Amino acid sequence: MSKRFNKSLAAALALLAGTALTGCGQLRDSGVYTVLNSSTDESYHRWDAQAMARCGERLGVTIKQQSVPAAQVMTKALRMASSKSLPDIVQFDASEMPTFAEAGGLVDLRTLGLSTDGVPQGIVNFGSYRGTYYGAARSVNTLALFYDKDALAGAGLKVPTTWEELRTTARKLTRGKRYGVALSAGGAEDGVFQFTPFMWSNGGDETRLDGPRVVQALDFWKTLLKDGSLSKSTVGWTQADVNDQFMARNAAMMINGPWQVETLNTKKSLHWGIARIPVPKAGDKSVGPLGGAVLTVPNTGDSAREKTAGRIVACLSSEQEQLTYALNSWMVPANARAAAVWRTRVPELDALADQVAQARSRTAKLGAGWPSVSLALQSAFQSALTGQSSESALKRAQQRATSGN
Repeated sequence: MSKRFNKSLAAALALLAGTALTGCGQLRDSGVYTVLNSSTDESYHRWDAQAMARCGERLGVTIKQQSVPAAQVMTKALRMASSKSLPDIVQFDASEMPTFAEAGGLVDLRTLGLSTDGVPQGIVNFGSYRGTYYGAARSVNTLALFYDKDALAGAGLKVPTTWEELRTTARKLTRGKRYGVALSAGGAEDGVFQFTPFMWSNGGDETRLDGPRVVQALDFWKTLLKDGSLSKSTVGWTQADVNDQFMARNAAMMINGPWQVETLNTKKSLHWGIARIPVPKAGDKSVGPLGGAVLTVPNTGDSAREKTAGRIVACLSSEQEQLTYALNSWMVPANARAAAVWRTRVPELDALADQVAQARSRTAKLGAGWPSVSLALQSAFQSALTGQSSESALKRAQQRATSGN
């Protein structure tokens, strides 16, 4: 999403906030509430349907979900706003929520009675825009280092914890068709998501893409490529592609997230483990990106329905529902108490919970301006990993992020 498009979208939403969003354009069944989400995958759609059925029974209403691909949620919500047919609840990717909130299209959840007690501040910020709490997260995710236990043991190597150890270990594990490490550096949000742990852990900042710390982080990726430890195909890989390479044992380690666990577990011969993403030097904090979606209540002007929608959001994001959802999806519950129980239920993912504790939202500093930075970084990866210097690629990225060109 370009900066120009992002501004146009925000302007359109602002216009709608003053007109179409205020008031319902169609008669609604008082006992039926709709949730717009991206649960098009059969498993996620089923888990959501079960959670909505439970909450509907508790609240005495019927809750239905309308699922579209993740990339279409924002545009779908915009079209529905223009026709005065917004759903009662929209589940936005947290990186997109600020754009809708900036236009006044969302209701402050605290005014609907939702509390953030027991939710770590970083996750509260994840669902907030300019200090207002608009989105309740049921679960969150981040990235971790996945490794092939047999490959490391066979080479007599330990799990790397620093960049230098990662480089050395990856180089030693690169044999034949197997690369030492795999990651996504493709021209999409996947690549940006994967770069942030390296940028942030090194002290880099998305407000200055051409800063020396960001350059160093991209140079580290280039070093892995130069060593032959990282496939040249990384510039075209999604996170799903990275997981495929790991499962095929074409990579001994990978950077990826918990959404891959269900697929990983289908290959019984693959003995994998996870650890925090290595940091520049010993003692540094491994800071990854918080990922996931948040449940929001659109500003329709119907205060009675908004209040009930708030109760539905509160139910879906309650401790028990968070735990159930997280155990199904391998994500980490947003609530600290639920997360503590989750750790005991899936101890093999304990390192992921540690990584979440240090993670932060991509939009924490830039809000609705994040998409412009993301697009600029995507272009920088493609340039730097195919020959251009990191410094030049990131200087151009900063210019693009600032100008939108």
